[in-house]
Amino acid sequence: MPGLDPGIHRFREMDRRVEPGDDACKDPIMATHKLLLLPGDGIGTEVMAEVSRLIDWLNKAGIAKFETEHGLVGGAAYDADKVAITDATMALAQASDAVIFGAVGGPKWDGVPYEARPEAGLLRLRKDLALFANLRPAVCYPALAEASSLKPDVVEGLDIMIVRELTGGVYFGEPKTITDLGNGQKRAVDTQVYDTYEIERIGRVAFDLARKRRNKVTSMEKRNVMKTGVLWNEVITAVHDREYKDVQLEHQLADSGGMNLVKWPKQFDVIVTDNLFGDMLSDIAAMLTGSLGMLPSASLGEVDAKTGKRKAMYEPVHGSAPDIAGKGMANPVAMLASFGMALRYSLDMGDLADKLDAAIAAVLAKGLRTADIKSEGTNVVSTSQMGEAIVAELQALHG
Repeated sequence: MPGLDPGIHRFREMDRRVEPGDDACKDPIMATHKLLLLPGDGIGTEVMAEVSRLIDWLNKAGIAKFETEHGLVGGAAYDADKVAITDATMALAQASDAVIFGAVGGPKWDGVPYEARPEAGLLRLRKDLALFANLRPAVCYPALAEASSLKPDVVEGLDIMIVRELTGGVYFGEPKTITDLGNGQKRAVDTQVYDTYEIERIGRVAFDLARKRRNKVTSMEKRNVMKTGVLWNEVITAVHDREYKDVQLEHQLADSGGMNLVKWPKQFDVIVTDNLFGDMLSDIAAMLTGSLGMLPSASLGEVDAKTGKRKAMYEPVHGSAPDIAGKGMANPVAMLASFGMALRYSLDMGDLADKLDAAIAAVLAKGLRTADIKSEGTNVVSTSQMGEAIVAELQALHG
């Protein structure tokens, strides 16, 4: 469309769901896709093993062609190299078509230097790859309506998208200090910073996504107490009035928005918000779907004008869950669904992504559950059993 930068136009094209039989699926030369797998810590290694299982099958079946590299991040990287991610691993990330990320952190590394904490590896990936747009869908599969902590009628059919700004705000703002004031007193400072262009570009992502969905955007901030909230509200409103008058826009304070997510989540379509509030609101949305183990995410950068490609990283929203690590209890659905988002947004394989989504839904409909989403009458399975069942279902759907 006229007036939009080519990156956003490309975003919409990549979001298009390719249907079976589409000419877009009929490239006579199969492209080789370079992936960097970063399992990380805790259950990250276990759920990433199920992505590797899926990739191996896709390669052997001739459905796709992937070349994979593996690297260390988080606590695992600190144990090996005393940093949260090495320059060599970052170089692999820069050269990949997509980064597939597991999880980082755990009490083992609570005492490491602040700059080397496991989460610093994740933040560096986001910053160095310039991944400014974080997409976190919250979809309640029909078979899991009973697994939510809310009443089934509140969450059944839920399908919302949280668009979180990822490279600005309080997580990256300076100064960020702890000062010793003497007499046993200290002062901690974190700085919340946003520029107009950062808000404009994340707003455009949200509005473009809404046009492909139910055409509604809810912007959330705290303009009643924060100057960044005032600017956020002004800029989102201005972008809407200039470029997206066809999309319904509403504003909510972030704390009220969190309440409404629990009260009646189906009132929302696309929610756009800053880094801090997006972190919190997406975790709330995760529990609407039954478990943190159900929520995938995509982190996207700008499209390169020369190559037509964008840097991207895909990760489940859940953490490293050290309490269950190594027990084979982790839910791999969010990790596999994150890989599905990579198929859709980075690799132009929308048909395969649709089939993977359908395979996950079919397995859940058959009553298979990991421990986090179990309910009466269901069959509790291990991480590997769930992953194996999803791959088998995908194989059946594929032909």
